[in-house]
Amino acid sequence: MANNIRNIAIIAHVDHGKTTLVDKIIHASKIFDAHQHFDDLILDDNPLERERGITIVSKNVSVRYNGTKINIIDTPGHADFGGEVERVLKLADGVLLLVDAFEGAMPQTRFVLGKAIALGLKPIVVVNKVDKENCRPDEVHEQVFDLMFNLGASEDQLDFVTLYGSSKQGWMSTDWKVKTDNLIPLLDAVISSIPAAPTLDGTPQMQITSLDYSSFVGRIAIGRVHRGTLKEGSNMSLMKADGSVKKVKIRELHVFEGLGRVKVDSVSSGEICAVSGIEGFDIGDTLADADNPEQLDRISIDEPTMNMLFTINNSPFFGKEGKFVTSRHLRDRLFKETEKNLALRVEATDKEDTFLVFGRGILHLSVLIETMRREGYELQVGQPQVLFKEDENGKRTEPIELLVVDVPEDSAGKVIELVSMRKGEMTIMEPKGDLQHLEFTIPSRGLIGLRNNVLTATGGEAIMNHRFVDYEEHKGPIPGRIAGSLISLETGAGTAYTIDKLQDRGSFFVDPGEEVYGGQVIGEHTRPNDLTVNIQKGKKLTNMRASGTDDNAKITPKRQFSLEEAMEYIQKDEYLEVTPKSIRMRKILLDENERLRYAKQAD
Repeated sequence: MANNIRNIAIIAHVDHGKTTLVDKIIHASKIFDAHQHFDDLILDDNPLERERGITIVSKNVSVRYNGTKINIIDTPGHADFGGEVERVLKLADGVLLLVDAFEGAMPQTRFVLGKAIALGLKPIVVVNKVDKENCRPDEVHEQVFDLMFNLGASEDQLDFVTLYGSSKQGWMSTDWKVKTDNLIPLLDAVISSIPAAPTLDGTPQMQITSLDYSSFVGRIAIGRVHRGTLKEGSNMSLMKADGSVKKVKIRELHVFEGLGRVKVDSVSSGEICAVSGIEGFDIGDTLADADNPEQLDRISIDEPTMNMLFTINNSPFFGKEGKFVTSRHLRDRLFKETEKNLALRVEATDKEDTFLVFGRGILHLSVLIETMRREGYELQVGQPQVLFKEDENGKRTEPIELLVVDVPEDSAGKVIELVSMRKGEMTIMEPKGDLQHLEFTIPSRGLIGLRNNVLTATGGEAIMNHRFVDYEEHKGPIPGRIAGSLISLETGAGTAYTIDKLQDRGSFFVDPGEEVYGGQVIGEHTRPNDLTVNIQKGKKLTNMRASGTDDNAKITPKRQFSLEEAMEYIQKDEYLEVTPKSIRMRKILLDENERLRYAKQAD
């Protein structure tokens, strides 16, 4: 027996219009009252998601169409947030694969689609943005079919429905040349081709796949009822990862309706619900029958590929801008993050105030750091390190990624040269519209700092994407940053006079009048060695009147770094200091004599 429920996850590459499509479906289903007004990107409600234009955390929403309830799960498109995707796909019976009519299936689409195919989910393909110039919907359709075939899709999965349209303009059609004025063809396709959520009788079972928090009821467990019926007020067993079983009681049950939740007395199998009143649960735990508990298979998450050192801020400027500065604050916040961020791991070190944080990539870790600084934390992080492994023969292996670069034809040679220097091997080179489409396999180490160099070499016109492929044999040394650092000798505000005089020594990261401290990295040297400079010196004044020959200081504006760029830029002997208002680079050893002593010992 089947429910009148369809559970679908929307998967797509970053910026292919996934969240926009969900918005249009929400509007089309008339969830809002006439007097309510909502902006675009209703589901991307996190300020960080709105600024970056990407989905970071998966979310649920439901719409009703022709008497059928459709639960929609919006998933992140970036492989760094794969931990989010892997757990929410457990909630779905089918997927809506959204691809750009010009760009086609991108590397990270492949990552998420591979997970969905392996789980046996039925796909519907939506070729979006067919109103764009240079679009090639028929080619993209063929490309998606080939991709599914290569991922080992079954015959039923390969027999997918394809729709064409523009989520921005709010229309879908079975033929891209025939424009409609609504999304009805898409909703019809969901009901006809996505299987209804099955009803399984027996003792109740539900796996917790995400969590929410309310200041009134505490932590809330969210998941899909796998079997049986959950009832308000009933006693249940909570089955943990270590095999222990804990007795709990359901206080309240809610199901998703529109953008909110509705309180209900019971929830049957196939429905997605939120359970409050349970304490001490983790994502992946099973909520089962009180007397005969049976555990569901735990969610498997791909291993992290990178780690970073997180420590408290101990710079001379510590505590000036943040509220949370102690090691206890840092420890509590990092371990709290692991409760909901499945792909993240935190390990304590032999120092009380230092932690190793393992994640999927630079973006995964930078979103955590950015979130923390906005919450008022001050911290320092070290250079990102790639995780190596040993295979069964005792050989050292490292993570390898597939790198895809779309670049104007006249810049392709520069990109190939930069990637080759970092042990990248080109596998595909083909024209794509007026761009060259390049694909490489490259060690994850080689990607650190590469984006900056590629964007500089191509005048900001390159589009780069990458995804983890596998661990392969270590590729040997990769050249790091060639230029050394300019380091401040003293603490205080820099003067325009001195910065002007030192401009031939390198480019600066600070403006005149900006407060810096001794040991802070304030610029990039033109040579490979580090250079300590004093930018606080003023001009010597005399009682002689200037004769007009005095040259005015003409200072190049400082180089601005985003958080990710700064994380990729720092060297092994440097920290990145992150506070709610500032991002500064510094030497781990602030005293110049200490640095020289340490360098001699290392030699």
